[in-house]
Amino acid sequence: MTSPTTPTPPVSSGRPHARPGRKLGPIADSVGSAHRAWLEPVREAHLASGQTLGDLSLRVTLAKSKLSELLRGTGLYPRWEIVLSLAAVLDLPDWPLHRLWRQAALEAHKSREWVERSGERTALTTSPAAQPLDHAAFCELVEQHYLRYARCFLDDRLSALAVADSFAILWLCWNNALASPDTRRYGWDVVRATVMSRTHHLDGRPELGPAAFDTVALRAAETDESRESQLAETLRLFRAISHLPAHQQDVIVLRHLCGLTTRQTSALLGVSLAAVRSDERHARRFLETHCPPTVEGNPSP
Repeated sequence: MTSPTTPTPPVSSGRPHARPGRKLGPIADSVGSAHRAWLEPVREAHLASGQTLGDLSLRVTLAKSKLSELLRGTGLYPRWEIVLSLAAVLDLPDWPLHRLWRQAALEAHKSREWVERSGERTALTTSPAAQPLDHAAFCELVEQHYLRYARCFLDDRLSALAVADSFAILWLCWNNALASPDTRRYGWDVVRATVMSRTHHLDGRPELGPAAFDTVALRAAETDESRESQLAETLRLFRAISHLPAHQQDVIVLRHLCGLTTRQTSALLGVSLAAVRSDERHARRFLETHCPPTVEGNPSP
């Protein structure tokens, strides 16, 4: 079994450093997906700000070596008060950042007592009252479709967590999302990366979860023999789907497991109708070759 790729928010075209300084190294390979979920947007904001590590060091009163460790995910997991001071300098919202930081701390086996103590000297916005209205509207628009997609790979609890974390990441990167060619595409890249980082992978390919087995064909099977035969066919189909390129895989999952129409899929992915139809056509040819008959339960266009 191989490890899935951890989520990386889309990279914006931030301006270069205003003055020469030590180049920030990459995130350490040992950094987990939950930690990376908040670290990537913080690094993104740092690079876009044009400030050197020396500049940041003066403003957050942290040695450059320690700041470099924080931004690379090496060393000890940082206390919230330190992360919050960095967020203030980089003009990042504290509520979504704290959500992601807290979850990563717990996954790093920090106790709840440690989590509470690390921020007891800071003031935290405890509700998302300052959430941008356009971000809130976007989340409301796509939430149910994101959840249906996530449930094809994860159980209900992990699906809800992945989507909520995706919205927090997107909030941290919202200005970049608005400046991107298509906010819908930017959002999809975030949620897909988040879901895939928590999906079980076999030989580098994502495995569809238990919820994906709730197909029309399986529900229609009336006998044990027919259900067993249909289950075997479904397993072959799912294995074939896992071999598709990412964009074709997304279209097939959304169209045939989530039941979205072509237009809904186009709107959710932020791509043209022609691109969706082309991806579906190529994917169906591959699946028909490797797993006939084709996908059941085709929704109307």
